[in-house]
Parts: sequence; C-alpha cells; structure tokens
Amino acid sequence: MAKLWTNSRGPIAAGDIDVRRADAINALLVSPLEILPKAPGDPVRPLAVGIWHEIRPLLKPGMGTTILRKAMGSYLHSKRYYLASAQPDAMRHDVDGRPVGEISDQDRLAAQESFLTLLKREGKEAPESAGASVVIAAPSKADLIRAALLKRREPSHAQTS
Repeated sequence: MAKLWTNSRGPIAAGDIDVRRADAINALLVSPLEILPKAPGDPVRPLAVGIWHEIRPLLKPGMGTTILRKAMGSYLHSKRYYLASAQPDAMRHDVDGRPVGEISDQDRLAAQESFLTLLKREGKEAPESAGASVVIAAPSKADLIRAALLKRREPSHAQTS
C-alpha cells in the first residue's frame, strides 16, 4: 500500500484546459456550476460525493445525460483534479463551491495513485515529495484533443434540421 502524502501544496490552480472542460460542462446546463473554475488560476475543488444527483436536473432540455457524463468524466479524471483530491487538507464541495466535508483517506490515496499513473503515462517521474512539490506541465496533446472534442459537441455548434 502506498503512503498518503502529508505535505499540502495548497489550492491547485486550474489551467486553460481545466477551464475549457468546465466551460463544456456549464454549456450543457441551464445555470453554471459555481464549483467549477472560471479562469486559469482559479482553484480546482473536489466535488461532493453524490453531486451528480444535483447536477443532472440542471441539464438543458433536449441534452442527453451521456454527453454530460463524458464532459464531467473529462474534468474529473484530469491530473489537476486528482492532485487537488490527493492533498492532505482536501475538502469536497457542493455545486455552489461550499466545503461539505473532508476527502476520505481511501479516496485521497486513490486520487494520488491516479495522479501518479497519469504522470508515469506521460513519461514523467514524480518527485520524492510529490505531495509538496509536483509541478503541473502544460496540457498534453491528448488533453487538448479531448477539450476540442468536447467543444465540438457543445449545443451552440450543433446543426439541427
């Protein structure tokens, strides 16, 4: 079993790709989620368990839940989201961005392992004190492609006859 990180990096700042992913989610909803970053540098905040049941009813009429799930998945399975969730002082937040509770050690460890797996997949080594000094690089080509695909599926781009 891996050891939980004990040093916090503090708030994890969103990058351009995180904001584009958040915008893709908000474009599918009747009102934007306050929890999501609006600009690069805004904090990436872990979502509360079960928040899907609060978000799904906000889906615009005529939009399918599958595209919302894919957009949410793209955001939730990102390096910065995992890193934010792995911090020792990480808190879960509701749709309005209010903290609602700590992240369990089990969930923190899973996020930590997922973050390190993504780093390894990119050919990057995690520093010895990963929880204290991980540097997030520019988005990978795969991240940019995912964001472009999400952007292409936004309702404003859809042609209907």
